[in-house]
Amino acid sequence: MSMRGIRGAVTVDENSREKIWLAAQHLVTKILSQNELRAENIGAIIFSMTEDLTAAFPSSAVRQLPAFRLVPLFDTLEPAIENSLAKCIRVLVLAETKKEQNEIRHVYLGGAKNLRPDLDQN
Repeated sequence: MSMRGIRGAVTVDENSREKIWLAAQHLVTKILSQNELRAENIGAIIFSMTEDLTAAFPSSAVRQLPAFRLVPLFDTLEPAIENSLAKCIRVLVLAETKKEQNEIRHVYLGGAKNLRPDLDQN
């Protein structure tokens, strides 16, 4: 097995704990599903958020999922870049997988789909 980085992002429509938690859980579960992974395959997950999201940590949401009790999770603030996508949660999942780099499915949801128009996002 190889360690692979899997990227993803999602936008939320309001700065609330509920919206941030639902979006973070949905994004991570979608990444695992699309890449045929289980929590045991995850080395660590790094989340970043834009500065307009202050109501909750995305990692706290994922920590609520029973399988993620032992997975190292980390949150950080995204740099404030002019004209960047607002209310966005980004993620980097480090996972062990048998998949080749070109088989990895990165997941961009909601308004975040515009961040990587080069990816086939069926």
